[in-house]
Amino acid sequence: MSGFIERAKFSCALGGALTTIAGIPRVIPIVHAAGGCAAALSGTYNLASGYRGTGYCGGTMIPTSNIAENNIVFGGEERLEEQIQSSLEILDGDLYVVVTGCQVEIIGDDAVSVANRYRDRKVIGASTPGFLGNTFQGYDAVLNAIIREVIKATEEKEDKAVTILGVVPGHDVFYRGNLDEIKRLLGLIGVKANTFFGTGESIENIRGYGKSTLTIVLSSQAGVEPARALEELHGIPFITTDVPIGPSGTVEFLKKVGELLEINPRLIQQVIKEENTYYYSFFERIVDIYSDIDFQRYALVAADSYYAYPLTRFLANDLGWIPHLTFINDIHTEEEREAYLAKFDKLTSETRPKVIFEENAGQLLKEVRKSWPDNNNQKYYDALGPAFVVGSGIERSLAQKIGAGFLAVAFPVSNRVVLNKGYAGFRGSLTLVEDLITQLVSSR
Repeated sequence: MSGFIERAKFSCALGGALTTIAGIPRVIPIVHAAGGCAAALSGTYNLASGYRGTGYCGGTMIPTSNIAENNIVFGGEERLEEQIQSSLEILDGDLYVVVTGCQVEIIGDDAVSVANRYRDRKVIGASTPGFLGNTFQGYDAVLNAIIREVIKATEEKEDKAVTILGVVPGHDVFYRGNLDEIKRLLGLIGVKANTFFGTGESIENIRGYGKSTLTIVLSSQAGVEPARALEELHGIPFITTDVPIGPSGTVEFLKKVGELLEINPRLIQQVIKEENTYYYSFFERIVDIYSDIDFQRYALVAADSYYAYPLTRFLANDLGWIPHLTFINDIHTEEEREAYLAKFDKLTSETRPKVIFEENAGQLLKEVRKSWPDNNNQKYYDALGPAFVVGSGIERSLAQKIGAGFLAVAFPVSNRVVLNKGYAGFRGSLTLVEDLITQLVSSR
């Protein structure tokens, strides 16, 4: 083996499948794998996603085939069928999703075909072995199955209805708050948002998503394949854009959606005006302390591509911080990296951050030290400070070592409890400002 990922910020595909299923009310996973997989992976997202909990049927409640050595030798499909039957008898759900681990895929069990035998009893299947990829591939696999098996085909379209993809429940620790704010904002311009995982969603609602007129994917790494499935099966075109954080990002988002759906520009401008008025009426409360104590900081952002650019844009364009370094841990091809780098050309900040694509969290400290001249006991030394790190819980030690402030935003987050908090939109960014400045004043 030529290398490894040190302190990875993702689970395997099965973990992504389980956290995706847990995000939809009354949906029950049935795991065809060894006994430890389901509990360990569910526990990862329950504890490292701001303590989101097990949900309707997560954690140690997840039904699993618990395959043993004899199943590996002779095949485990019969054991899976037994587990499906007992799960249907004991557990009350609106949908049952069979997902798979590495072992059963290696020996050739066709779990999806077994699940299809029970399609009339609300059972579907998705192939989600760990070697398929990371969290994002598990998310895509489950949503692909739901799109193909649950969403009803229809020629009828609902005017100005959109489906939001790319927000991975649990991996985006603030997914509920973010989706609810995006849904609220789109509602202000007359757009109905279907979110899969937002407040009030259900399998019954999801069945009608085929009536959407547009799919909005808020990530280049998760949600694109399901969006293509919606386009192929239901004739719904899609776009990819960034999760809107702060005034500059949200204004761009609303204008883009408004143009595509042919919404009256005057309505868009009116909503932007009202939301800006609301935002700045609260933001101005910190202007005095921000200026008097000089709360401007060098910003170091460490996250996946879903958050990295939107957070950097907010800190630079809206908060006035100096973007120094942005670390991105989930983009691997040169073509995708070049496309993502181009986003930073749109920053209005006088400075541009150095953008580093790095999976290994342990390398970040080296990159920080390389980015700034060493202190060689000069009489006058301009230190990298004051600085602030916005990243995952893993970056806490990085912040301590360079004497920077710190806020955990990206997965994993285990030093905060998250309920309905979100950072998207105008109102979510007010919450983000609160959290950032609270960290700066907490030791006073």
